[in-house]
Amino acid sequence: MSHPAAPVPPASDPLAEWEAWCAGRRRSVTAATGNLALVETRWLPAGERPDLAAARTAAPEGVTVTTVERTDLVTGAPEHGLRFWAADAPALLAYERTEVFPYDPDWVIDATYTPVPGARKVSFEHIRDNGGTRDLAVPGDITLTLDGRDYTLSAFDDDGTLLLVFGDPTNGAEGDDGTYGAGRFLFVTRTGEDSVRLDFNRAFVPPCGFSDQYNCPMPPWQNRLHLPVTAGEKRVVSRGGATAAH
Repeated sequence: MSHPAAPVPPASDPLAEWEAWCAGRRRSVTAATGNLALVETRWLPAGERPDLAAARTAAPEGVTVTTVERTDLVTGAPEHGLRFWAADAPALLAYERTEVFPYDPDWVIDATYTPVPGARKVSFEHIRDNGGTRDLAVPGDITLTLDGRDYTLSAFDDDGTLLLVFGDPTNGAEGDDGTYGAGRFLFVTRTGEDSVRLDFNRAFVPPCGFSDQYNCPMPPWQNRLHLPVTAGEKRVVSRGGATAAH
């Protein structure tokens, strides 16, 4: 998985860097294999591997084909599949913008990081698993205090980057402060052996907010914050004003 939303190192002009991040997010989600272009995920029978070359040959013009892998919920065995990305995907053609909160330096928060030797497995419910859970490796605990309340957050290892899946009262809310209903994602920056930085200005709508072909993890209970996080991306807006709030 690529990391188009991963935070860049701190710079002398945080606002300019954040604006560049916002522009990069738009380029990423509208790319040929960006979130908006995914139109089909085709899972193969157990034990079968995809023939990518044949699939690409058979694909219509304007369709890009890639492979994908996941773990079977029951057996734990790897499942393989094909993903199809279309240049004329309805979501891509309808996309107007992603709403964002104004940049707020108060939402750049330093926290303590405690590695877990060998990591631990934490169960994450996924949006398309009908209540089932998948165990993801959490390499350490992130501890911080927000508005007088202590939290121990679980960020899982996403190809070497800490990815925080979190929820807060803005999720699914109406009005200007409403955000994507299923929660948001945030890549966490390691600032030292026992420290991390959470720049919530770079919280982003997960892939499932752009295409229903994604199976996004949901925020576990320990990652549900009690105060509204009024920073980062809010919702996807299509032409005509429709928003993807849930």
